[in-house]
Amino acid sequence: MARVCQVTGRKPVTGRKYAIRGIAKKKKGIGLKTTGITTRRFRPNLLKKKLWFAEEKRFISLKLSAQAMRTIDKKGVAAIVRELRKKGVTV
Repeated sequence: MARVCQVTGRKPVTGRKYAIRGIAKKKKGIGLKTTGITTRRFRPNLLKKKLWFAEEKRFISLKLSAQAMRTIDKKGVAAIVRELRKKGVTV
């Protein structure tokens, strides 16, 4: 399964990691130099959660980000399930 939140659609993004050497100028050095640049991935904070869906009297299992769990606390499980089904996601 892909690392994508089912509610918010958050997924990994790419970025860069910099390796820096040297002594800063304010510490009487010649300055900091970038000696290497590598690409990396910033992954979302995903958790697989079982939530009680009261309208159908059953548990539903969703892959959620931490932000999506806050959204569910605010809107409620029923509203989120309605939105997901409108998008065509099977829940």
